[in-house]
Amino acid sequence: MRYFIIIFTLFSFTSELKSQTETHVVPNPSDSRVITTGVPFLLIASDARAAAMGDMGVATSVDTYSQHWNPSKYAFSESKSGFGISYTPYLSKLVNDISLGSITYFNRLDDRSAFAASFKYFSLGEIELLQDEFSQALITKPNELTMDVSYSLRLAEQFSMGVSLRYLRSDLKIQQVDQDATAASSYAVDISGYYQGEEKVYSDFTGRWRAGFIIQNLGPKIKYDESSVKPSFLPTMLRVGGGFDFILDQYNKVSVTAEFSKLLVPTPPLYGTFYDYIDDNANGVLDEGEEITNDYVGIISGKPTDVDFLAGVFQSFSDAPGGFSEELREFTWSLGAEYTYEDSFALRAGFFNESEDKGARKFLALGAGFKFTGTNIDLSYLFSASKVPSPLENTLRFSLTFNFGANEYYEY
Repeated sequence: MRYFIIIFTLFSFTSELKSQTETHVVPNPSDSRVITTGVPFLLIASDARAAAMGDMGVATSVDTYSQHWNPSKYAFSESKSGFGISYTPYLSKLVNDISLGSITYFNRLDDRSAFAASFKYFSLGEIELLQDEFSQALITKPNELTMDVSYSLRLAEQFSMGVSLRYLRSDLKIQQVDQDATAASSYAVDISGYYQGEEKVYSDFTGRWRAGFIIQNLGPKIKYDESSVKPSFLPTMLRVGGGFDFILDQYNKVSVTAEFSKLLVPTPPLYGTFYDYIDDNANGVLDEGEEITNDYVGIISGKPTDVDFLAGVFQSFSDAPGGFSEELREFTWSLGAEYTYEDSFALRAGFFNESEDKGARKFLALGAGFKFTGTNIDLSYLFSASKVPSPLENTLRFSLTFNFGANEYYEY
């Protein structure tokens, strides 16, 4: 009898301990797993040609604005050098003073190498600050900018690689509100490669294959505040693409290109509220009236995002709470086509797609290009195809290019 009492007491004590460690989890319904970064203006297509083809450029033919998409293409330029200016209105349906401007210059140094530099400026317009109805308005102009240089080298007859160094500055703080406000800054590198095959004769046309890749904005996080605000990841991006040129005759050419891209930034995990409670019924369910001993917010699925930028790159391929299917939804894709007549006139079209739960960017773009003795004018226009309005919807973008030493390098 004595042993029975001891065993019964131990069993009761063990059951009580177990009941006190039961945990109930309630997912937070408001959690979003859309990946966000600092300086997101770096993801805006800065030139009209790329914008007209669905925001692509990693595997298209070389142009002056290759600095933004794949600087290794400069090693295949037939022009000695070029200078380009581009202008993109932003949120034009709401305001008229937010825009992205860029200046790009490249120079092909010799048969194998090229150098390029560019400057981007994103203006967020004027903001009026009013303390009360009697005070005079203070005007502030937040802005963001980048300056970068690149070098590309031809490693083989049809393949080149390039590296870029970029300085980033984000001046979003309002000094009139905080006298100690300073601009945030960081730096980043790009690593790229480009393949451009030789022209081959097919049954009814001549053709040429193209392919490219780039890892963009690889660098330390950008910190906007010295307080408890966490630093933001840069929009590190992987882009890969391929295309084919249908050279129909000496006047007509049709180019088609496909591109895939993914942010190399950790996915926000799925959070929930954890409740430790005394399970009086020992049924593993938090019933009404049962005592809650502790509650806290924690990760239900996924991985913590407080890692450095390099670890974040590798983590970004396997941290989606929804598993492999969600990882695939984090890829965006675009298809583009370009028709060129006598290298003096071009028509372009493209489509860009992003998953509904990862940003829902979907749009169709159209554009045209005109060339006059070394001067190129490119235009593009965007039509949103998503339920989420695009900041660039119904926006006309412009690019102006000046090429020098045209056909100084003959590739074919």
